[in-house]
Amino acid sequence: MNDIIFALASAKGRAGVSVIRVSGKNSIFSIEKLLKNTLPVDNKCLRKIYDADDNIIDEVLILTFKEKASFTGDETVEIHCHGSTAVVTYILQTLSNIKNFRIADPGEFTRRALENGNLDLTQVEGLADLIESETEAQRRLAIRSMDGALSSKVQEWRKDLIRAVSLIEATIDFADEDIPTDVTPEVLGLINKTQSDIKSEIKGSFAAERIREGFEIAIVGPPNIGKSTLLNALAGRDAAITSDMAGTTRDVIEVKMDISGFAVTLLDTAGIRETTDKIEQIGVDRAKLRAKNADLRLFITHSGEPNDLKLNPEENDIVVIGKSDLLNKPDILAISGKSGEGLDSLLEEISDRLSRLSIGAQTATRERHRISMIKAQRFLDSGKLLIEDNLELSELASSEFHQGIQTLSSLIGSVGVEDLLDEIFSSFCLGK
Repeated sequence: MNDIIFALASAKGRAGVSVIRVSGKNSIFSIEKLLKNTLPVDNKCLRKIYDADDNIIDEVLILTFKEKASFTGDETVEIHCHGSTAVVTYILQTLSNIKNFRIADPGEFTRRALENGNLDLTQVEGLADLIESETEAQRRLAIRSMDGALSSKVQEWRKDLIRAVSLIEATIDFADEDIPTDVTPEVLGLINKTQSDIKSEIKGSFAAERIREGFEIAIVGPPNIGKSTLLNALAGRDAAITSDMAGTTRDVIEVKMDISGFAVTLLDTAGIRETTDKIEQIGVDRAKLRAKNADLRLFITHSGEPNDLKLNPEENDIVVIGKSDLLNKPDILAISGKSGEGLDSLLEEISDRLSRLSIGAQTATRERHRISMIKAQRFLDSGKLLIEDNLELSELASSEFHQGIQTLSSLIGSVGVEDLLDEIFSSFCLGK
């Protein structure tokens, strides 16, 4: 952590302005040497920046951040230079020749923010998701994580569990003191409340994870029903080959889209039918498997009945009639990728289904979060059973609750014991 790290913080390539970030102890003093000038107290100024031979490289905007007041928690300098490749390259070369300066490793600025306590693990993940976000729903979800929404919940759970454990251990270690002897009701109340909250978070994590990663929608139907034409119409380009010949689509074709702020991958699958063609049959089998694993399915049929395909739609699946340009006054939603008829209505239906799938989305967005919470639940279940069966097993129950607290703490990267001791002494005035 003694090294001063630097890197281009803005995107590579020519731009009006590029930003180079420098962070580490004494980074402000080191940059002042390149500027041949001191930096003002108000942390921003225009300065000429020089190389080792006192040649002017560029005129730049300098922003300075003192220790504990920066993103990383260390002294930080941002150099806003003209965004030509030549200027950026020369400044980076000049910085690399300074003693104790080195190019930052991938994610090292954020890692230092974590190590300095400016961010926890879930906030780091939220930051990564924000950078990768492509849709409005992904952006909103990432902002919640980066803002510490899950961290706050975990801290509240830990607080209640620490209170529960402190009550148990106080009765064990200080049995002769003037403290409550039957703490079971309060302990169980705290445990039950925490478990209920965790259960809700686990349930909502699946929806949140789909929002973060994107939904998959499989277009399913018989050959020559217009699946590939529909895909191309929705994508606004020729992503799939279309023809009047059955079996043209042999493999799953994927197209990424933004539908009403949701990240969606449309899957054009092989036409489902009985066939003796071994290659086509492989495509049909893949289509069925991929459709089964998709978040929802769009069934395109001749009659509007999915039974034509010998497939059963699930609750949020959509069934439509294909090639509506060849029909007269259909009774249900009919679409035509060729003419565009019904596409607006179809997109509304898809948006409605995605909104339904997103209901209940919580702040936990990753499988890692879910696994940690499930493990914590198991420890809490075990400890609760011990208390309910025999109060004399409180010591064993306390151990299980400790494990639950540690598991939750690992979720955000914070594991401590001092706060537990503080709770015991403050609650029961044991320091007499």
